[in-house]
Amino acid sequence: MKKRFGIALAITLALSVVLTGCGAGGSSSGTGGNQASGEKAKRIALVMRQNVGTFSAQYINGVKKEVEKNGGELTVFNADGDLAKMASNLDAAVNQHFDGILIDHGTAEALQQGAEKAVSRNIPVVLFDTDIKLPGVPVVEQDDNKLAELSLEKLAADTGGKGGIVKIWVAGFAPMEKRQVTYEAFLKKYPDIKEIAAFGTASNNTALDTQTQMEAILKKYPNKGDITAVWASWDEFAKGATRAIQQAGRTEIKVYSIDLSDEDLQMVQEENSPWVATAAVDPANIGLIQAQTVFKKINGEEVPDSVKLNPVLVDFADLPKDKKVTMEDLPEYIKDWGK
Repeated sequence: MKKRFGIALAITLALSVVLTGCGAGGSSSGTGGNQASGEKAKRIALVMRQNVGTFSAQYINGVKKEVEKNGGELTVFNADGDLAKMASNLDAAVNQHFDGILIDHGTAEALQQGAEKAVSRNIPVVLFDTDIKLPGVPVVEQDDNKLAELSLEKLAADTGGKGGIVKIWVAGFAPMEKRQVTYEAFLKKYPDIKEIAAFGTASNNTALDTQTQMEAILKKYPNKGDITAVWASWDEFAKGATRAIQQAGRTEIKVYSIDLSDEDLQMVQEENSPWVATAAVDPANIGLIQAQTVFKKINGEEVPDSVKLNPVLVDFADLPKDKKVTMEDLPEYIKDWGK
């Protein structure tokens, strides 16, 4: 009896290993959730331009949770900021016949051909903050104009609509280009707010690079009052600017940003942090909705070509002073967060 039980257990374990195996390429996570017994797990590819900072980590976690909830397998292809590599990764996902493909922060110039190839092979594709336009290919996006507007209007309100500001921004990303349009309109609306410096690079060490660049700006404008505020169009920029300002003892300069993560929250809750507000959408919720959308496509459900997520202004003055707050705690203090 014991011998037969041992054989049965060995067979069960072997089958378990086979059923939880992952697809080739990238980094993979296992299965779980609602997969029907005997039904093959759906293989989902997440093709990313770059995976930098805790925002990306929380976004991936949102994708992963929803994929697993649907009994799928997730493989992440990270291009480390290289669009040619990203295009190659998309081709690999198509050629490996993934059941669904998620694209994060790509460009039409690099990925249009690959996306068309996927559609021609009936592989559902769902985009996040990517400027590809194809009928039947949904785009999940933050309202980037609103994100910029919320953060900039908070800056204007706090400064009385005047002062010298530093803009940290980078071209070449669809959401950044939209935020720049709003920024230009903002400067026209508030003529007494002057841009005195602008810089920004996206790299695998964006926060550290930004800190170095911001230190140079602070040396160029050494006097209190030279710089009123910093507008950082990405939280990785805000991290670097905040560290530079703190280390220089220039905390009269306030930082306003876009995006939010647990690492950001730790920084803003430090004593005398100059980082005062951000406009954001919950990154985990973005990932969840993007993955949810691709499973709807796989199941033949109708979905709109545009899924726009509403941002929220997070004023860090609204957070409690007697405890440390995480992203999970935010709905308790910030109205409409995560909805």
